[in-house]
Amino acid sequence: MTDTTAVTRSDQPAVTRAREDAVTLTPPVDIFEDDTGITLIADLPGTSKDHLDIQVDGDSLSIAGDIDIPLAENMDALYADVRARRYQRRFALSKELDRENIDASLTNGVLTLRIPKRAEHRPRRIEVKIS
Repeated sequence: MTDTTAVTRSDQPAVTRAREDAVTLTPPVDIFEDDTGITLIADLPGTSKDHLDIQVDGDSLSIAGDIDIPLAENMDALYADVRARRYQRRFALSKELDRENIDASLTNGVLTLRIPKRAEHRPRRIEVKIS
């Protein structure tokens, strides 16, 4: 899997312009690989399941989510460190990953994606028979 996002300084939130008028945040992501597949963990605080969009298009995986920070009626924020209200990140998927069987879960703003390897790319044990 290849991350197609830009590298940013670690002491500042990653902010990019997807379009001239839309500012998006690049969520931090951890990726782990084992013999059976890849686990991707993305931090998306303030995003609910209803405001999350995960898509696979060919060899591309995209994650987008709108930040929903409810304010009480007649209340405005006096100060905000983060002005962007949308997360967005895109990854290139290798051919060995099974795009049809991706599992996704969102718990307390943490998205976990499990992308299994295709069966022909998983290691398998060969049993030795005694004759």
